[in-house]
Amino acid sequence: MKLRDKTIAVLVEDIYEDLELWYPVYRLREEGAEVILVGSEFGKTYTSKHGYPATADRAAKKVEAAEFDAVLIPGGYSPDRMRRDPAMVKLVADAMQAGKIVAAICHGPWMLCSAQALQGRRATSFFSIKDDVTNAGATWVDEEVVCDGNLITSRQPDDLPAFLRAIIDNLSQGTKGT
Repeated sequence: MKLRDKTIAVLVEDIYEDLELWYPVYRLREEGAEVILVGSEFGKTYTSKHGYPATADRAAKKVEAAEFDAVLIPGGYSPDRMRRDPAMVKLVADAMQAGKIVAAICHGPWMLCSAQALQGRRATSFFSIKDDVTNAGATWVDEEVVCDGNLITSRQPDDLPAFLRAIIDNLSQGTKGT
């Protein structure tokens, strides 16, 4: 249990990609982390692309980046909804600023664009938002996982094993972006 003393926020909003939320939640819990689903509203149940429910444990406006060791942003189309909530964007921006691990997969980097967290970084994403990522100042690369300092990004559900290995390794070693 490499992450016994870690607390991780996993952001949730409607139309999330099922695997990109639940695979990390269970994998991180398996490693001993406390995983908290953070949505725009406390107690609201959000629906995935395929209809699976996820209920927010906390509201973004009631949490601070300092409470977490990492913030994870799943994909699907939920990041487009997340970035409409200033408190969710602030959480991501504050976590980046504080040097916390911030991990985003698939369309998750849309949140990084809105949080102005990509300038001068190397990152990846689902190919269809490559222009958004580069326009936000990142150098986009087509790799299964990209670690740049405290930022970890991946492209799609097939990359989840590498994505979670990078998150777990970085959190358990206390390093940023190996």
